[in-house]
Amino acid sequence: MNTRVFAYDTTLRDGSQAQGISFSVEDKLKIVRKLDELGIAYIEAGNPGSNPKDLEFFQRLPEIKLRQARITAFGSTCKVGADPAQDSQVASLLSVDTPAVAIFGKTWDYHVTAILRTTQKENLRMIRDTIAYVKTKGREVVFDAEHFFDGYKANPDYAFKALAAAVEGGADCLVLCDTNGGSFPDEIYDITQKAVESFPGTQIGIHCHNDCELAVANSVRAVQAGVTHVQGTINGIGERCGNANLCAIIPNLQLKLKYDVIPTENLTRLTPVARFVSEIANIEFNDKAAYVGGDAFTHKGGMHIDAVKKNPVSYEHIPPEAVGNERKVLMSEVAGRSTILGRINQIDPSLTKDSPETRAIINRLKELEHAGYQFESAESSFELLVRKMLGKFKPSFELTDFKVIVSEPSPHGANSSAMIKIRVEGEDEITAAEGDGPVNALDKALRRALYRFYPELREMKLTDYKVRVLDSYSASAAKVRVLIESADSSGSWTTIGVSNDVIEASWRALVDAIEYKLAKAREEN
Repeated sequence: MNTRVFAYDTTLRDGSQAQGISFSVEDKLKIVRKLDELGIAYIEAGNPGSNPKDLEFFQRLPEIKLRQARITAFGSTCKVGADPAQDSQVASLLSVDTPAVAIFGKTWDYHVTAILRTTQKENLRMIRDTIAYVKTKGREVVFDAEHFFDGYKANPDYAFKALAAAVEGGADCLVLCDTNGGSFPDEIYDITQKAVESFPGTQIGIHCHNDCELAVANSVRAVQAGVTHVQGTINGIGERCGNANLCAIIPNLQLKLKYDVIPTENLTRLTPVARFVSEIANIEFNDKAAYVGGDAFTHKGGMHIDAVKKNPVSYEHIPPEAVGNERKVLMSEVAGRSTILGRINQIDPSLTKDSPETRAIINRLKELEHAGYQFESAESSFELLVRKMLGKFKPSFELTDFKVIVSEPSPHGANSSAMIKIRVEGEDEITAAEGDGPVNALDKALRRALYRFYPELREMKLTDYKVRVLDSYSASAAKVRVLIESADSSGSWTTIGVSNDVIEASWRALVDAIEYKLAKAREEN
């Protein structure tokens, strides 16, 4: 049995079609880096012909030195009656010079006649000729057989003719798509097995949607039926009910069924990547998610805790650290101690898990997490917290007070102004600034006040700002979590603030960002 299965991630294309998600170019570049580090074989990056943002993203991709992932551009076959060599959409696919191209085509006869409004013969021609033309340009071609399972159930002969047309064109991989997400695992297995047997010389893949909450199960069954290419998204984000969740598919295949999907040592990156993508997408992370969720290995009280302390296998199907997660024992002073200790030791290697300082830090973390803090994507704030509690932190400035004024309508562009008074080693400084919003104005005023004392701050800039409402039931009085990403010539870092006041939460994150920069500067000097 061939145990190699290629993971194909479509978070940046299919995932971005989910309601409420809009990745910036910078967001996409960050996610590409994380997926490559995870060991994903293919990253479907979007359609370069669909919008200027995707085109800019593809143009900037050469900035990233990928270790192994193959970037894939996504688009459709040529238009009805068109020559692929003269088709603008096909030209845009080839213009970005990716090593692989994904082309989707119709395999359900209903879609051919009712949606494309063409003949079955012409659709087969479009599939065959488009793929053949792209192959002449030296690209690997992945053919997404759209609506394949619905098409097979309606007209199996035509669905297989569509696959055959793709093979005649030279497709490297045929991906069977359960586009409407309505198939069951037994259907997926039986139909997929027939496709695998019918095209023995061509790689077969699977692409499932989650409209019946079966996308992961369907994907696994397809692999058991013989496919060696599995498509999905991080956390299962996607249109309607979402796509197949790679964060469940990968460990299911690798840890349970012993398939080779990503490098074994990279599995520990899975949970951090899942949480990273949620933060970048600015959506709430699903703590109930299998493998990577915050509750996946959480135990509460009684018999379970007693059994887990004796042997974790009693209530855990895998070791949580295998996927980069951690065990949590609720209402226990030892919760998360081993995991946190490793990060504490980066600051003070002398501390042990039984040190009073370690206990104090863990207790403080519990309090802050209960208050809404989350440090997975704000490790810089965590480091500052540890330094403060260990007496290894000296504040670079003290706030006396600040005032923020928002003026609407704004005739001059900047609609907010901020005035701030700080003290640095006994010396006061008062400055003011205008900005596009109160946080931008406050950020500018704070930097301006500090430039005289810390000129190195001039090279620092705020690169990202995200707000998460933590209690939607409280409406405008809800507590919010603010994440701020900052950068300078040496790298980037993220800090966090939580409050019922979005300005105060932003202030806390801003202060941490500057303090982290100055602390690092002192260490380098």
